[in-house]
Amino acid sequence: MRQKAGRAKSSRAIRGPSGPTPVSSTLTTPLSSALPSTYTSEAEYDANDEVAKLQIGALSLNSAVSGPRKPKREKQPPFRFLDLPSELRLKVYDYHFATTVGVLDLDPDNYKRIHQKLAILRVCRTIYREASYFFYSTHRVRVFPTHPGRFFKTKKPLLARMKPNQRACLTSLELRLGPGWSSPPRGWVVNPALGLSDCVNVTKLSVYIECDPGNDFFRGFRQENNFYERFSKALLIDVLEEMPWVKRIEFDAWLNVKKSGVLMRGLLDVTISRGLKILWGKERGWTDAEEVEPEPALNLNDPLLISHSTPDIMVVV
Repeated sequence: MRQKAGRAKSSRAIRGPSGPTPVSSTLTTPLSSALPSTYTSEAEYDANDEVAKLQIGALSLNSAVSGPRKPKREKQPPFRFLDLPSELRLKVYDYHFATTVGVLDLDPDNYKRIHQKLAILRVCRTIYREASYFFYSTHRVRVFPTHPGRFFKTKKPLLARMKPNQRACLTSLELRLGPGWSSPPRGWVVNPALGLSDCVNVTKLSVYIECDPGNDFFRGFRQENNFYERFSKALLIDVLEEMPWVKRIEFDAWLNVKKSGVLMRGLLDVTISRGLKILWGKERGWTDAEEVEPEPALNLNDPLLISHSTPDIMVVV
């Protein structure tokens, strides 16, 4: 074993270098100090130059300050709204409630259209008194709901859900007739819970008629003996009994409703008997003059009569 190890060492010593043999050169390599350098040496470096380049904020001992301080934002004083004259405040309320036009009724869209606007009432007592009176005195409230769905058959209309002080601010109500003409809802009843006695500032009642079941179009579908006409007349009488201070009644309707119909004649009789002033709405276009009945349309299915030369003979085609 020792002989083998000795042989291996001798073989390694005899073997020459494995890399290439360096070639001698006649050129001499210059020293580094003989060539120019792009870096400053320690002799050329001046610490004052670096300090002069720093910003003033960087010279602070506080490391959190990295730049110049921003000027403080001055807080604007609040606008004193109640210092405005009452006339200007009413203009502001009018602009605020500009998107809540129309008749107030139970509607699923009330949360988006009305409730968000009423948030102004929670500012203070003064704004609550002013804005609430402006809102309820400039909007008409429907006595009984007409929106189809769960509100149509409710036993508690919007008027009954309002507070007495809110009902006292109202100046106009609307009684809409026509919906439920075949079977009126049970909630359409005038009682003390409806709160009509609190509407002491209501001097105008609007009666709007969507349809008249007495029209020939409803023949075969309506109840007999003028059921809905008698129901509407009794409903108007009950409303006026609760509000004897009403002085004016405005009538309006859809185009298919006739003033000479049984429904309108019954409502007009109640108004005239109480000595109330009658007004006419813009949609139907009625006036105090008698309604001109349009000529009946020609029925193409009727037989055509042609006169013969002899006056006593008529030919049917």
